[in-house]
Amino acid sequence: MGKTDPLMSRLTRATRPGLRRAGLWRLAGELLWPLQAACLAAVIGGWATGKGTEPLALAGVLAAGILRSLAEARAQGLAARTAAAALEALRAELLETEAARLDRSLSSGTFAALVVQKLPALRRYLARYRPARIRVAVIPPVLLGLSGACSWAVAVILALAGPLIPVFMALVGMAAKEASARQMAELGNLTTLLTDRLAMLQDIRLLGAAERTARDFATRAETLRARTMEVLRIAFLSSTVLELFSAIGVAMVAVYVGFSLLGELNFGAWATPLTLSEGIFVLLLAPSFFQPLRDLAAAWHDKAEAEAVAAEIDALTAASADAIPGGIAPAPALPGPAALSFRGVRLRRGAALVDIPDFEARPGTLTVLSGPSGRGKSSALMAAMGLLAPEAGRIEAAGRPLTAETAPGWRARIAWLPQAIHMPGESLAAFLDPRGRRGDMAAALRRAGARDVVAHLPGGLAARLGESGTGISGGEARRLLLARAIAMSPELVIADEPTADLDAATAAQVIAALEGLAAGGATVIAASHDPALAAAGREVAL
Repeated sequence: MGKTDPLMSRLTRATRPGLRRAGLWRLAGELLWPLQAACLAAVIGGWATGKGTEPLALAGVLAAGILRSLAEARAQGLAARTAAAALEALRAELLETEAARLDRSLSSGTFAALVVQKLPALRRYLARYRPARIRVAVIPPVLLGLSGACSWAVAVILALAGPLIPVFMALVGMAAKEASARQMAELGNLTTLLTDRLAMLQDIRLLGAAERTARDFATRAETLRARTMEVLRIAFLSSTVLELFSAIGVAMVAVYVGFSLLGELNFGAWATPLTLSEGIFVLLLAPSFFQPLRDLAAAWHDKAEAEAVAAEIDALTAASADAIPGGIAPAPALPGPAALSFRGVRLRRGAALVDIPDFEARPGTLTVLSGPSGRGKSSALMAAMGLLAPEAGRIEAAGRPLTAETAPGWRARIAWLPQAIHMPGESLAAFLDPRGRRGDMAAALRRAGARDVVAHLPGGLAARLGESGTGISGGEARRLLLARAIAMSPELVIADEPTADLDAATAAQVIAALEGLAAGGATVIAASHDPALAAAGREVAL
């Protein structure tokens, strides 16, 4: 997303054609109302005077009503589709942008709240506020002119009462924007808390912290309720005042017309006294004069809410974050042997620079990067996958320099075993066979020592574990990840602390499986503190 181009201006340009058409359709429908009102006034005037124009005028009322309904339906459909398409594109862009970052500027809960709960505020802004601006620019002046053609006094009343609505709307808008920003921030905080606590649900139960967690939720929920009520108070207060202004304007027109028709007022009309048809006509136009202003005032809260969300998105996209070299789009596998070499590589780890010893990993070998925490093991693995560009030195993959151009194809050949466990919301069978090869799953589970893990799960391979692997231990989850790697028949396996937090027997199973992958011709690279794993392969001390 463009960092120098604010979101609101981008959305305005992207949706301008569709929303302009929607506004014009709505405008066409509303401009039919004066014709319908004139026909209705003629019906009442003809009935009262006995001139017999009712059938023709009634036909005009019916025809104008049907055309207005069709135009309104067309306008609403266009506005809804345009806004939905813009939001769908924006949501996809946000997901792609966040997925392509090496570092995450938002927690998963906050980001989920943004793309799921907050983006609809932009839809309301696009579908309501933007078309309302078009109507305000045309409808009130047209109705003011038509009313003035019948009575200059009515025109003066409308001209004095009408501007009070946008003036008050602007004053309320400043408070509404601040309140909406606070509400949106609290909504993100509550979603983040929910996501974090769900991820730690098992630990919360073990530590007996359920009551404290419930209190935390209650506190956050109460804060969100207070923020929401603050927004609603402003909305209801502004609506009340705006309705008051419009009601006073309509009432003053009604009083003038009533007393004029009774003969008590002899001014305000042009050459002749105000007739019954003219009086009814301006009475019918008066509420419609205020309606676009009232709609714009109501949509002003949508604008304030949308600006708060847009500011959050702009801040997210403006935040500095390193993009994944080569992007995340699928790419064909990089040809050549699954060999990797580091020569004079220096990596940046935060503010520090880390020198990586020269090493070469070839097919059929197990290479173990060892050393204390902070020496750059994880950074070296990221560089090995083309996720981190070196500050100095040269990394070669499959006999070619590992650059942003070759990194996507190189990553297509890698099976990655992370230390942190994240599982998608799909069946275990789908998780273990991500490339749909339908290989020997039983053999992969056996080699990883994970057959018993699957056997004890409700539903076996049909089980859904959730993002944090709910229902299994860390060691069991790591063995499932290893079985997944084996089932992929990878040419290159990269593992980060594959034996961390495992008992000796389970760690031995994992080490044996990694050795088996290397013996089968795969290139295996692991980062580990485990002396047993380091002894099983060629150690590179950092």
